[in-house]
Amino acid sequence: MIGVCGVGAVASVGADVREIFAALCAGRGGAGEPRGFDLDRYRTRVAFEIDDRPGHGADVPLRSTRWLEHVVGVAARDAALGEDLRDVPVLVGTTLRELRSVELNWRDGVPFDADELHFGTALRRRFNAAQTFTVANACSASLYALALGADLLDAGAADAVIVAGVDNISESTYGLLDRCYPEAPDALRPFDRNRKGMLQGEGAAAVVLRRDEATYGRVRSVAVNCDAHHPSAPDAKSISLAVRQAHERAGVAPADIDLLMLHGTGTPLNDEAEARSVGDVFGEVRPSPWMTAIKSMTGHTAGASGLHSLLVALESLRTGVVPPVVGVTDVMDEMAGLRLVRDRAVSADLRLAQVNAFGFGGLNAVAVVERAAA
Repeated sequence: MIGVCGVGAVASVGADVREIFAALCAGRGGAGEPRGFDLDRYRTRVAFEIDDRPGHGADVPLRSTRWLEHVVGVAARDAALGEDLRDVPVLVGTTLRELRSVELNWRDGVPFDADELHFGTALRRRFNAAQTFTVANACSASLYALALGADLLDAGAADAVIVAGVDNISESTYGLLDRCYPEAPDALRPFDRNRKGMLQGEGAAAVVLRRDEATYGRVRSVAVNCDAHHPSAPDAKSISLAVRQAHERAGVAPADIDLLMLHGTGTPLNDEAEARSVGDVFGEVRPSPWMTAIKSMTGHTAGASGLHSLLVALESLRTGVVPPVVGVTDVMDEMAGLRLVRDRAVSADLRLAQVNAFGFGGLNAVAVVERAAA
């Protein structure tokens, strides 16, 4: 069994895992007006930024890299790996890498070395990390990296692995999403009948994996697939297939899942497909698992989002508290009758959690995690 023995995270709502979890349980989100670029060209006025720019001024390059270094360092120290990671593979999931740094260099002449596009450059400089791998496959990237990390341990290719995810908001992506929806979203409302679309978030997360050592919990399984069904619209059948594969590999049934961390992007097509898959897999389970989605308070943190959800799942398993989805007033029909936690956190006895993460192009990833032994 693969254990999680070190953690680190940063997001708009907190600077570490416990702070993030406390904010989510309190229903406190990190939404605000983006500060990194001029908004005159855009309709959307909301994002979930980490406000770490000097003096709240102009945007600066390499923010993703700094967050990545931070969470990797925190997780490594937490797992007593120290600062020298030359023998530890580091796998990073991302959507955009340092695209914002490239934008600043190309348009505004802000200095940026192209070698820094690869996170391995900074990780080698900071940690002597000799084995670094970047998985850049949309918003399921960090759970794809988790699957690869678990495979390395299962194959005996490493004694410990660090899996991380990171992304920040680039202006080009912000502008693209601003044109995608008929109306500019003013909030991210997963599974609400009147949801308008996704809002971007920023952040990073990291976990240290080892065999047979589980300070924070165990990874029972990770299942991935890529159906290439559509450039952006997910396929409910493929999602269900990934979920069933994750259950089979974990040796569990749908009724065994106590908590479901939904991907929950607040987009018309993604929420509909995910809800149909939930009905397909869990429709006969009564009562259903407790269900939540954190993006209503963190925004969509892209390549970091899968690990952000996984870390929240582990904290929920540890504490017996499930944070709510906020801002949902009219639940879509497909989620009716299911235990979607809304507005206020709930307490429950939790042992097993499922974590969903989906990306453009039909990139689906599902993990099953278990509470650490008392």
